[in-house]
Amino acid sequence: MAVTKDGELQSAQVQRRPGGRSARVRDAVLRATIEALAEIGLRELTVSEISRRADVHATSIQRRWGSVEAVVLDALLAYSEDHLPIPDTGQLRGDLVTFSMQLAAYLDAPLGDALVRALATAHDNSVLAENRARFWRVRLEATSVIVNRAIERGELPTGTDPGLLLEQLIAPIHFRHLLTRQPVDSARIVQIVDLLLIGAQEHRSRD
Repeated sequence: MAVTKDGELQSAQVQRRPGGRSARVRDAVLRATIEALAEIGLRELTVSEISRRADVHATSIQRRWGSVEAVVLDALLAYSEDHLPIPDTGQLRGDLVTFSMQLAAYLDAPLGDALVRALATAHDNSVLAENRARFWRVRLEATSVIVNRAIERGELPTGTDPGLLLEQLIAPIHFRHLLTRQPVDSARIVQIVDLLLIGAQEHRSRD
């Protein structure tokens, strides 16, 4: 799902996945879900609203996904996969800086900002809590390849917890964006990454 510089969806440039009509239906539903999340938020989102925006029968959506929460999870994972690709610069510092820059740009775009706020501020229920946990689990597992490659290259000690390291990377970026409303520029990102790597090396020396 392509986004303009201002964070608006470009329908003509939606990234198509193979699979014929089924893939086109999925793309339409996920695009409509992202648009609706940004405009009305998670609390007001319904299958009927997604159906109207996507021009897909509500029964088809229910049959394929089962619930609005499942559609939202699929949409957010697909959107994040498209807009937060896993970098491979050949060294850990470069990967972490590049990924953090992508994340900051994602959050700064109006659409990315709306999506992360919708997910963060939605009223909890058991289904939402489960899907939110699954979203972060899938994203952290996908991104953990950065840490695993660094371990294989000898840049990080064996036994480094990828999830913990990545949480320490993304937490200050989300903190500044959501809570203090301060910019996260390239200089700040380099500081965050370098402090994180210093901590990782100190842990290595203690071992």
